[in-house]
Amino acid sequence: MNRRTETLARIGLFQALDARAIGDLDTQCSWRRVPSGQWLIDYQDASNDVFFVASGSVYVTIHSAGREVLLRQINAGEFFGELAAIDGQPRSSGIVAATDVTIARMPASIFRTAIHAHQSVCDRLLEILARQIRTLANRVNEFSTLDVRYRIYAELLRLSRAEPGQVGRAIISPPPVHAEIAARVSTRRETVSRELKALERAGLIERRRGALVLRDVPRLTQLIEQAIEQS
Repeated sequence: MNRRTETLARIGLFQALDARAIGDLDTQCSWRRVPSGQWLIDYQDASNDVFFVASGSVYVTIHSAGREVLLRQINAGEFFGELAAIDGQPRSSGIVAATDVTIARMPASIFRTAIHAHQSVCDRLLEILARQIRTLANRVNEFSTLDVRYRIYAELLRLSRAEPGQVGRAIISPPPVHAEIAARVSTRRETVSRELKALERAGLIERRRGALVLRDVPRLTQLIEQAIEQS
């Protein structure tokens, strides 16, 4: 494995630590490469180690009403498994490799020691957990108040980033396959295909090679807000 990827210096949680502290933590992790599609953690798994994504990305999933729901994507520089390391409870979701990934696995005891030893790590962890709670709260609100059409709109906005030099436009690159969007909003692939075609006919999205463009972000946002007000 390429040694250059085997460092926690790439992980945002440890961005304020000096090279010596990073090197010490590096040696206390086990490193491995995991191929796309392989499960790293099963739902309700009893382990409590923390995993850091040095390269690639993974999906966080749960099963609801017999359907797999994709909660979020964790990319290089991020981590997962911290809840079990903190409270010792079984895993609250499953983790599967979305791409080939390089993973660092840190024992819960080392993770907790790092939190207590470095205030910057503790503060950063609190910020990340607070952001995740807000995101999940928003998604719960969407699932309870919006029908699938507007959940798709909201997910497209969440996946997008502003298109440089284009006011009110955003881009998703690479574009997610319809099955992935369906898993994110708990619906069927056919429903996603139908709604995307409707958005395309309305001029709100366009397809490019390797990208999906949201042509009118304010309008999509307005449609979601109106749906919430009417619910």
